[in-house]
Order: sequence, then C-alpha cells, then structure tokens
Amino acid sequence: MSSDNQAWVPEACTLPSVQRPLRLAEFDDLFATALREQQRLSPTDLRWRLDSAAETTARDLTDRESSCCSFFTFTLAADAGTLRLDVQVPAAYVDVLDALAQRAAAGLTA
Repeated sequence: MSSDNQAWVPEACTLPSVQRPLRLAEFDDLFATALREQQRLSPTDLRWRLDSAAETTARDLTDRESSCCSFFTFTLAADAGTLRLDVQVPAAYVDVLDALAQRAAAGLTA
C-alpha cells in the first residue's frame, strides 16, 4: 500500500487530510527503523516489538494519533529489552488495523 492510498482512513479520523500523508510517513519511518516483530493477537489486537531507543518517538506518535483517531488504544511497555506497543481497536475498525498491520509488515521487509 502506498502512502498516498488512504481509502482505509475512516471518517472518525479528525486529522486534516493534508496532514495524513505526513502521519503515515512517520509510521512508515518508525516501522522501517525500529520495528523488530509484529504479532496479530486477535482481529482487534496487534502487538509490535520496537527497538527500545524509539520509545520517545513511539510515545509522541501514538499520543498524537490517539488525539485524532480516538478509536485507537495504544499501550507501551518495556518488555525483555524491547519496547512492546499494543494496538487495539473496536471491531468496527478492524479494516484500519489490518491496513496498519500491512504497512508495518512492509516496514519489516524493507
């Protein structure tokens, strides 16, 4: 999925359209530089393991994302030398989580 394909971004997202490509680029950068592992725990739950050096970036990014897309729940915790980032969405937003998981997978293979 290219960063300009935003068909999966729900109407519930209040981030102005002009800023969405920039936010996607921030997630793509986090995935490319810090993502070590991705696990799908359930249809509505995703877990990422990030390089612990990315904690400040991950906290800032997830805080900003939560403020415009209130359906996301992000939980960060230190875990066995890495940073664990759990992402949860209500069932109505599984397609959004699917799209985010695809972007993360692309970052793992980049």
